[in-house]
Amino acid sequence: MAGIRSGVVSVLFVLFACFFSIQQLSASDDTVFYDSFDESFEGRWTVSGKDEYQGVWKHSKSEGHEDFGLLVSEKAKKYAIVKEVDEPVSLKDGTVVLQFETRLQNGLECGGAYLKYLRPQEAGWEPKIFDNESPYSVMFGPDKCGLTNKVHFIFKHKNPKSGEYVEHHLTTPPSVPTDKLSHVYTAIIKPDNELIILVDGEEKKKANFLSTEDFMPPLIPTKTIPDPEDKKPEDWDERAKIPDPNAVKPDDWDEDAPMEIEDEEAEKPEGWLDDEPEEVDDPEATKPEDWDDEEDGEWEAPKIDNPKCVTAPGCGEWKRPMKRNPAYKGKWHAPLIDNPSYKGIWKPQEIPNPSYFELEKPNFEPIAAIGIEIWTMQDGILFDNILITKDEKVAHSYRETQWKPKFEVEKEKEKAEEDVPSSEGLLANVQKKTFELLYKVADVPFLAAYKSKIIDLIEKAEEQPNITLGVIGSIAVIILTALFMFLFGGKKPAKVEEKPTVATEASGSGVEKKEEESEKEGSSGENEKETGAAPRRRTGPRREN
Repeated sequence: MAGIRSGVVSVLFVLFACFFSIQQLSASDDTVFYDSFDESFEGRWTVSGKDEYQGVWKHSKSEGHEDFGLLVSEKAKKYAIVKEVDEPVSLKDGTVVLQFETRLQNGLECGGAYLKYLRPQEAGWEPKIFDNESPYSVMFGPDKCGLTNKVHFIFKHKNPKSGEYVEHHLTTPPSVPTDKLSHVYTAIIKPDNELIILVDGEEKKKANFLSTEDFMPPLIPTKTIPDPEDKKPEDWDERAKIPDPNAVKPDDWDEDAPMEIEDEEAEKPEGWLDDEPEEVDDPEATKPEDWDDEEDGEWEAPKIDNPKCVTAPGCGEWKRPMKRNPAYKGKWHAPLIDNPSYKGIWKPQEIPNPSYFELEKPNFEPIAAIGIEIWTMQDGILFDNILITKDEKVAHSYRETQWKPKFEVEKEKEKAEEDVPSSEGLLANVQKKTFELLYKVADVPFLAAYKSKIIDLIEKAEEQPNITLGVIGSIAVIILTALFMFLFGGKKPAKVEEKPTVATEASGSGVEKKEEESEKEGSSGENEKETGAAPRRRTGPRREN
């Protein structure tokens, strides 16, 4: 009997193993492309040979792991590298999942960590000269610099009427995680025109490619456009109100009366020290032994607050305070009246849009290669486990087996470091948790119109932690305002997000603009230093030559 049971168990085990193997084989058939970077990228990926891309790629371990990845090794450089897939991937038939990991080991203040999924080379590009103008189908991944803090999803689509390739940007995309841990980004493109963005396996955004709200500009153009040839008539008056031509300035209106006058009723406080200066020489200061009057000039003791003025109501010459002049009226202006010639705000007439078209689903270009083309101020960006698959379960399996174990180890290490008792560490931890929560608040849909403003405030608080409480208060005001408008109506605030420029096939990704902005910020800081107030004559020790 025992032998029979043993035989049955063995058979079941074999059947299970066969079933598991078939499942794995089936899953592997759905994996179009995968690179774990366990082996060096050299000889498999092509580094762009263009002069502007001086950044050095390295095959490197992720900090604290034995797992390898593709590393951005230098600061303030441009990087470009590309890998062709065996067969072009169609985005028109069935589900396609784009997934990869990044770890910002030194943080990310200004730079990108996104991937470009390129069209076939017939579109006009070569691996050895891969650059920002190489035509792509999809651009996906994190990007952060200044007010930009988003997980991009951009797709290029050819307008069948005009022949132009237009960039369509996902509106209100998720924010980039602010820590230095490994994160996995997933874009699921479904055959029913649905797009799902996951960060660490958690759904952060769901959109529809045909929706006029989810992409900017919308995939399907408007049926009509303003007539570019239409001109506003010269006699068209847009002024709703005009100064009353019959109004006359009153005779008692004094335009020269000052806004403030001396308070004649004010009296000098008792105990005011008229003969005492507000600052005096520091009696404890001594001239440095190495001070050279000929080289450094005449030495002067530094000034300190006059201790006699601390207890007195004031020092120095007393002057009457100023008060508002009751006779002040300012410059006279005629009151406004309704303009009898008012015609309203002029708008050009609408005409049929010559670029208008209709379709039931996007006509995506196939993916023939995967490229990383970025400019970043940070080093230490690690790319890993780049995957293209037709099965969501395969992508989930890779997240569970490749990303999650690393993330949990990193999270535990981070928690252990945060648990070290230290007042400074505790404060930094509280601030970090606060910023993470605020970034999640910025992603709340009904705050979409205020997202850029909220993120700007958060980033200022990250740079200057001492203003964190003030920033929290400002964000609370924004939330209350948005909630009030949501509940009680009123004029909706204009959206703050930038409207992307319609780009042709040869348009760049905008990374160079980021570099120019960074350089401008740098020169601005230098100008501020140069134009600052002139320093007082030197009173400290002389500088060594």
